[in-house]
Amino acid sequence: MTNPDSRVTIHMAASLDGFIARKDGRVDWLETSDEFAGGDTMDPGFVAAFLKTIDCYVMGSRTYETALRFEAQGLGWSYGDKPTFVLTSRQLPRTRDTVEFHSGDLAQFVNGLLRPKYRSIWFVGGGVVSAECLRLGLADEVRYSILPILIGEGLPFFEKLDRDVALHLAEVKAYKSGMVALRYEVRGHRGDPGTAT
Repeated sequence: MTNPDSRVTIHMAASLDGFIARKDGRVDWLETSDEFAGGDTMDPGFVAAFLKTIDCYVMGSRTYETALRFEAQGLGWSYGDKPTFVLTSRQLPRTRDTVEFHSGDLAQFVNGLLRPKYRSIWFVGGGVVSAECLRLGLADEVRYSILPILIGEGLPFFEKLDRDVALHLAEVKAYKSGMVALRYEVRGHRGDPGTAT
């Protein structure tokens, strides 16, 4: 049974022109250099406390491979000790006990397996997975961290979204790094897809 308190969040960092990676999957542009004097500081204590509120992560295979590359480069594993579900039909290396692979029906996976067990479920990439999550009416909110850079072309935040999805802007925050964080609530989700067209 679905937990009524569970929330599915789609979160992505993207360029201002809406790309989450270059066409070859590289994200070298994530380290931007900008300064916005009127912005908030990303306090490490706040970030650590916020990350504790996330119960599990869901990602596609390319995002997982990017995370493994970051780890191999000495940048660490971004998802801590939280359960991490990788949506894939490919054979991928499993480097830690907290990682599980899943293939099959996404709605059944989210509503049948994740929502009953986890309260805060974060989809963290990629574009196809995020679009499918929205298309199926599974997402409660979208968090979009816009970085101060244009990269011209690449992999879009929402790939192959086949219809309009109505959103409600719930929060806007600008940071000293020049990043702008937007939080939208998805209107008409969970059994009411008619209002999200």
